[in-house]
Amino acid sequence: MKVKDADILFVPGHMGSGPDHWQTRWQSKLSTGRRVEQADWSNPDRDDWIEALVGAVDTASRPVVLVAHSLGVSTVVHAVASFRKSVAGAFLVAPPDLADPSIRPKQLTRFAPHPLAALPFPSVLVASRNDPFCAFASAERMADAWGSLLIDAGEAGHINADSGYGPWPEGSMAFARFLSSL
Repeated sequence: MKVKDADILFVPGHMGSGPDHWQTRWQSKLSTGRRVEQADWSNPDRDDWIEALVGAVDTASRPVVLVAHSLGVSTVVHAVASFRKSVAGAFLVAPPDLADPSIRPKQLTRFAPHPLAALPFPSVLVASRNDPFCAFASAERMADAWGSLLIDAGEAGHINADSGYGPWPEGSMAFARFLSSL
C-alpha cells in the first residue's frame, strides 16, 4: 500500500503530540495523514477518546492505517470492537503498561485493562527496553496477545521528543516497510 492509497490516522497519547514529536512531523509530511483530535488531551476520558477514534475510522474515505503512540495505542485496542469500517493495519508505538500500579499520571489507568484479544488486522508494536511507562516484558506480552510483530527499539525511552525522538528516521523506515506490506 502507498500513502496516497490510505487514510493515515495519527492517534497521539496523553497531552497530544507536540510540534517536535515524530507523529506531528510525520503527519506534516504525509499527504493523507491526519490527527485524531481529542476534546481534552490532558484529562483523557476513555469513552470520549474511543468515540473520536471510531468516528475518524468510520468516516475515512480510503483504507485506514493507524499510527498510535502511548495512550493512543490503548485507545486503538479498546476501539477495535466498535469500528464499523475495517482497518488495513496499525503501527503501535510505546504502549503504556496500564496494569503497573506505579504508572503516572493516575488518570491513565482509566484505560485499564487493555483488551488482550488478537487484533483483526496486521500490526507492528515498537517497544523500548527502558520505557518508563512499560517494561519490555509487558510490551512483549501485549504484542503476543495482539498478534503484532514486535520491533525492539533498544534503549529509546518513551520514543517521544523528550527521549530525543523528534524526526525518528528509523521509525519512519519501519513504518514505510509496514505500509508497503499491506
